[in-house]
Amino acid sequence: MELSPLEVQIKILPSTPGVYQYYDKDHKLLYVGKAKNLKKRVSSYFTKNHDSYRIKSMVKKIVTIEHIVVETEMDALLLENSLIKNRNPRYNIMLRDDKTYPWLCIKNERFPRIFLTRRMIKDGSEYYGPFSSVKTVRALLDLIKGLYPLRTCKYDLSADKINAGKYKVCLEYHIGNCAGPCENLMSETAYAQNIDNVRNIVKGDYKNAAKHFESQMMELAGNMQFEDAQRIKEKLEILTKYQSKSTVVNSKITDVDVFSLISDETHAYVNYLQLSHGAIVRSHTLEIKKKLEETDQELLEIAIIELRQRFNSQCKEIYVPFKVALGDQIKVTIPQLGDKKKIVDLSLRNAKFFRQEQFKTIKIVDPDRHVKRLMAQMKADLRLDVEPTHIECFDNSNIQGTNPVAACVVFKNGKPSKKDYRNFNIKTVEGPDDFASMEEVVHRRYRRLQEEGEPLPQLVVVDGGKGQLSSGLKALDRLGLRGKITIIGIAKRLEELFYPNDPVPLYLDKRSETLKVIQQMRNEAHRFGITHHRNKRSKQAIETELDNIPGIGEKTAVDLLRHFRSVKRIKEASKKELETVVGVSRAQKIIDFYNDESE
Repeated sequence: MELSPLEVQIKILPSTPGVYQYYDKDHKLLYVGKAKNLKKRVSSYFTKNHDSYRIKSMVKKIVTIEHIVVETEMDALLLENSLIKNRNPRYNIMLRDDKTYPWLCIKNERFPRIFLTRRMIKDGSEYYGPFSSVKTVRALLDLIKGLYPLRTCKYDLSADKINAGKYKVCLEYHIGNCAGPCENLMSETAYAQNIDNVRNIVKGDYKNAAKHFESQMMELAGNMQFEDAQRIKEKLEILTKYQSKSTVVNSKITDVDVFSLISDETHAYVNYLQLSHGAIVRSHTLEIKKKLEETDQELLEIAIIELRQRFNSQCKEIYVPFKVALGDQIKVTIPQLGDKKKIVDLSLRNAKFFRQEQFKTIKIVDPDRHVKRLMAQMKADLRLDVEPTHIECFDNSNIQGTNPVAACVVFKNGKPSKKDYRNFNIKTVEGPDDFASMEEVVHRRYRRLQEEGEPLPQLVVVDGGKGQLSSGLKALDRLGLRGKITIIGIAKRLEELFYPNDPVPLYLDKRSETLKVIQQMRNEAHRFGITHHRNKRSKQAIETELDNIPGIGEKTAVDLLRHFRSVKRIKEASKKELETVVGVSRAQKIIDFYNDESE
């Protein structure tokens, strides 16, 4: 049954954390939501019966689904908040007010205060977060206050006013929560050192503070103050889960545009992230079809100009993964590490997912087109005369020369044809000789196909370098198939492709689909061969002299070994003991076998 466009969009969604956006037929934003698993969450809207009229009405209007992939569920939560605030979708009720997630503020003032806030004011103060839970921020503040005596008053503690004796210490000083900087009882240098320690804690380096709390907890427990000890334990558990930074919301990054690009032989995919006040407010990926031999730099420059015009961006700075030329009006930054690098990596991650989804869509909507494109690409990449619709790959498997076997896997139209897979036990080769083994199995395989009148492959791949390739070529020569079947070898170390009579290997682009298909074949042949090899070794390992007793099968032998634990005990057992396990008839056969053996 043919899928609708909306069903296709749902089917190709990734199973990762992210934010989804629903649009109507006029591409107006209906709804923004977060998900731990995008595919599962979005699918639920179209498979469940919704009680809410609002949700039912919204689902009927959905025509397009867009999404942004992020690293963690917390990032999805924060990104959802920033998108709803900025885009104001019609069907979102929660988060539409002017409140946002909480931040921890270190105020820009003499003897700085530290407090929780939901509003960021650009006055030089430091903001850490945002946090997805107020409970986490309060636990962090409790930890800080328990370690360092910091002021909570809003006085202007300038040197002139303190020296003039304008202020007097308050109750906070008398109960030990403040060191009294308002009366010069604590120096500005000592206070600044405490603030530096607090910065380390909110950045995630709170090991020393945690040790302090742990010792305090143990002391309270030792004094039988279990309720107080439990309260400190709960704070420690919350702090263990605390994350100080988010990739999608960062107060240190203001208004910037972020661009990244990935490309293959035919297309380039450019992702654009727009950041406003440190939060992502837009994501869009542009697909560009290559017409000439454009470089990635040229393609990214074209895309940047187009996307900035389309979304009317006035940002004076952009982040990109490599150098681009955009004139003197725009500052170009190529981040190497830290928060800026993380946001570029996030953009690149979304570009990669978009490319994968385009391929998935083609496979679903027009599978024949995908196959034709792949076959044409493989024909060109591998320098073949015909499209390789039928490929076979061989791999040898032996461990320390025992139980040598080989595997042949078959791919048709770029996909595994498992019913055509074949295993081979090596018959004519003594010892671990990979070259001779390869010649034997290739010869046996195509001699049989010739005898049975079965179609031959257009391409044969042998796992190995020049040696294995030469062995496979000898087998084809003996059968008169040289020139009728193309044979190549793939070496594991550098993924080199070797051709007969060509000393220079072929190196394919690591991103090419052709190389991915050949790697998949090689890995599948290795897996299939190893499985057969293990089964063969296992079967040989459990063979015993019981298998030589007429009338005693594998199941009976297993029952005997399970009961008596060894062949020696079976041999020494009485007829009555044997009868309790295998019955009268089989017990007599065992007795007769060992009696004949001893004569």
